[in-house]
Amino acid sequence: MIELYVLLVLMIIGALVAVELKDLLSSVIAVGAVGLALSIVFLILKAPDVAITQLVVEILALIILIRATLKKDLPLATTGRWFVNTLITACFIVLFLAVGMKCFKDLPAFGEPLMRVSGTYIKEGLQRTGAVNLVSSVILDFRAYDTLGEATILFTAVIGVLSIVRRIGRKKVGEEIKEEE
Repeated sequence: MIELYVLLVLMIIGALVAVELKDLLSSVIAVGAVGLALSIVFLILKAPDVAITQLVVEILALIILIRATLKKDLPLATTGRWFVNTLITACFIVLFLAVGMKCFKDLPAFGEPLMRVSGTYIKEGLQRTGAVNLVSSVILDFRAYDTLGEATILFTAVIGVLSIVRRIGRKKVGEEIKEEE
């Protein structure tokens, strides 16, 4: 439980840093760190589906925010560091495949039933929830907090993207806004 408090403190510090920094790009990176910490909190709280949703939304929002912050294309480095970049990419791919193989070995054999939790849903779903549709009863009764978390993350992401992407913001009376190319 102490790790949750540590992550919460780090998230609060990251949010305060994002608000107080003068550099917009550094603020965006601090907000991204807060979102990453939040996805780790969801993993600790045993909600991997909400954590994955948060991580995907956070990465997409971070890309959009960084792109909006920079306002120009970054030049692609074609000389100098290509060897180092290729080596780092190859090491990442090898590490990713090694971890993937370790994880796949721990999975049960194909076709072997794992009905511990889902068996409970099937046997007791109608009696405990009163819903005839078992899928709805699982989503809305048994896993309601996860569904609420996912919906909250997606709603927050949509509101955030709409507030960043919209062209015309607040303007003074009589001021005309010109579109940037």
